[in-house]
Amino acid sequence: MKQSPKRLVIILAATFPCFAGADSTALTLDSVVVTGSRVEHKSFDLPAAIDVVDAERIGADQAKVNASEALAAVPGITVQNRQNYAQDLQISSRGFGARSAFGVRGIRLISDGIPASMPDGQGQAATFNLDRAERIEVLRGPMSSVYGNHAGGVIQMFTADGKGAPSVEGNFSAGSNSTWKTDLSAQGEIGGVGYVIDASRFSTDGYRDHSSAERDQTMAKLTFKPSQDGKLTLIANTFKQDAEDPQGLSWSAYQKDPRSVSQGALDYNTRKSIDHKQGGVTYEHSFGNHLLQFSAYAGQRSTIQYQSIPISTQKSSVKQSGGVIDFDRDFSGASGRWIGRFDLVGGRLTTTVGIDYEQSTDDRRGYENFTGSGVPPTCSANTCGVKGKLRRKEEDSVSSFDQYVQAEWQGERWTFSGGLRHSNISFKVDDNYLSNGDDGGNVSYSETTPTVAALFRLTPTVNLYASAARGFEAPTFNEMFYSGGGGSFNFGLEPSTSTHYETGLKAFVGNDSRLDVALFHIKTNNEMVVLSSTGGRTAYQNAGPTVRQGLEIAFDSRWANNFTSRIAYTALDAKYDESFTFKTPFPIQTKTVDAGNHLPGVAAQTLFSELVWRHPASGFHAAVEGIVRDKIYVEDTNTEKAAPGYAIANLRFGVDRKFNGLNLRSFVRFDNIFDRQYVGSVIVGDSNGRYYESAPGHTWLAGVSARYTF
Repeated sequence: MKQSPKRLVIILAATFPCFAGADSTALTLDSVVVTGSRVEHKSFDLPAAIDVVDAERIGADQAKVNASEALAAVPGITVQNRQNYAQDLQISSRGFGARSAFGVRGIRLISDGIPASMPDGQGQAATFNLDRAERIEVLRGPMSSVYGNHAGGVIQMFTADGKGAPSVEGNFSAGSNSTWKTDLSAQGEIGGVGYVIDASRFSTDGYRDHSSAERDQTMAKLTFKPSQDGKLTLIANTFKQDAEDPQGLSWSAYQKDPRSVSQGALDYNTRKSIDHKQGGVTYEHSFGNHLLQFSAYAGQRSTIQYQSIPISTQKSSVKQSGGVIDFDRDFSGASGRWIGRFDLVGGRLTTTVGIDYEQSTDDRRGYENFTGSGVPPTCSANTCGVKGKLRRKEEDSVSSFDQYVQAEWQGERWTFSGGLRHSNISFKVDDNYLSNGDDGGNVSYSETTPTVAALFRLTPTVNLYASAARGFEAPTFNEMFYSGGGGSFNFGLEPSTSTHYETGLKAFVGNDSRLDVALFHIKTNNEMVVLSSTGGRTAYQNAGPTVRQGLEIAFDSRWANNFTSRIAYTALDAKYDESFTFKTPFPIQTKTVDAGNHLPGVAAQTLFSELVWRHPASGFHAAVEGIVRDKIYVEDTNTEKAAPGYAIANLRFGVDRKFNGLNLRSFVRFDNIFDRQYVGSVIVGDSNGRYYESAPGHTWLAGVSARYTF
């Protein structure tokens, strides 16, 4: 890399102070949030590290396909785009979730009050409908523990209600790698009923070979008030995707051709199809200062995934479950909470009491990924990448039942809050494929997690806060599916528990800048780590304690002459606190992880910076973005080649014009303008040494949208 990350940090940090004075431009410095306390708060007055990504940033000259587009500017959150739609984004919060081989774990995902995470904690950010997103609230730190299992952080998306005069909107964007997306929506309010309808299609050939994808997404939302004090919301979503899976690369293959794929991915035509449908209802009713909220949801998800498990591996043991995963999932849940507000001792007391129940059941099957005798075990002698003989058939069910209570007292200068949550998660496996023995069983985990926090208003423009909590992270079904890389369940995994401490400062600097600083320390026991990962199949184990400590800084400013800027910086030191040894199954060998080794998948430093200029009269805007990330270790011993650090810059331009009822917008963006070659994400602990997932070089994207209001 020709330019070091440290050098670019200095350049970008020095850029913004060159503007003097202030002017009024579109930048919200104190958003209203509900994540964390579950009641409306100004983000400035909440004793927690929380950021709001508004609709303008979500759609900041982007296709609005991946959450990584919107969350890059949030400190403490790392979103790595794998350039692999078969495996979704890799999202971590203060290091939680970094080990996930696919999907999101360690972070609670919520959309319009309905969980986008399953009861075991695994979630898919791809189901977020970014086209209609009004805002995304991102919570890190101790207060996230009040959301229960796997809440190392909370990412909650809210879509806008239909309101006002009816309008229709169409969007189209296209760019590099034959990428395009089209979206059509309508919204408004008729007879007191607000409605939002949205449908989109996305297609790409992908940056890498064998990485094409197609995605269809729809959403419908209705809101109305059956009484003066009540509000009812109905929402339905569908998500359908077919994507090729390029998998990872070895370091030598990455250096030779970052667009390439392994021969196994081609031989077995690795790919994944998802068909997801869900619907939900929420109702809230106010009784003076008190509020009752109820929600219920249900859905169905069908997935079929073709992996590159070699024929020889599948034939090596009757416990092997094949190279094709095929399941149909039914899931549902319900929640209720009561929020009361009282005057107490010269202040305001807010109490929340609630329950959450969630369940899902998978009809899961495993098949060989070839047809033929399997002898000899080569794809030239057999037909690979197709569904072969049945090797696994079971019913997997998981349920969670949580009860919680929160209280907050807010006085003139002090705010005190606390919460207590009891979580119980139960797993059950009914094995219906008994020719290789009965692998059924059940296991349950339960934990009570407290949280406490205090905020002090040092001055009207400076708040200081401190918080502490216990966290709880049970293994997901995906982490229990394989024991040492074989086909048996690993019911021996223990849940991870953690203790979180955080202190922070929130300050308005003058009238046009805001500074947020958070310092944190996290101690985790029974950390779950990768035991082996091969062909898309990952097995896990418990390790000893780990320590995460770090610093997060966000600084937003409005400057003279219609400039705005944002800097988001994260420093994270995540290490194993004790040595441990483990034996890998493929290949069989004993490895030692020393105390002081860095957790894989976690960057020690990350910086995002942005400078935007707007011309109010013409509607023209231009922006430059900088992203700097430190190196990332790829496995626990820290001996394999780490993914090098990198620094990239992006440019974007756009125009927004209004003509009576017609609003026209257009944009063009250029990412990685200096055409840096870098590793965008890693596959932690890959047994074949294919840890590295390439990021694109220089790319472009252009789009246009039109909205007409009747």
